Amino acid sequence: MVLGKVIGTIWATKKYSAVNNYKMQLVQPMNAELENIGEPIVVLDTVGAGPGEIVYYITSSEAVIPLEVDEAPVDASIVGIIDYVNIVADINKKNE
Repeated sequence: MVLGKVIGTIWATKKYSAVNNYKMQLVQPMNAELENIGEPIVVLDTVGAGPGEIVYYITSSEAVIPLEVDEAPVDASIVGIIDYVNIVADINKKNE
């Protein structure tokens, strides 16, 4: 799973029938410190996320799993909305 921030919504007048009931969101990938990494991607929204929300998404063939169909042309799908991120300090790390 990958963290990301919804930065926009993609509107399409025509879509593949298997994804008609889902929004397409523009998501900026992020690391655990919530810093931008890479370029924004289009992600199918399966949970009702909105602009500005931090989400986690899956990619590859697993992106179809949350859909109500067995096959669809989907490379990434949002599977959760994140409330907060808590990073625990590494106890093995020496104090600097």
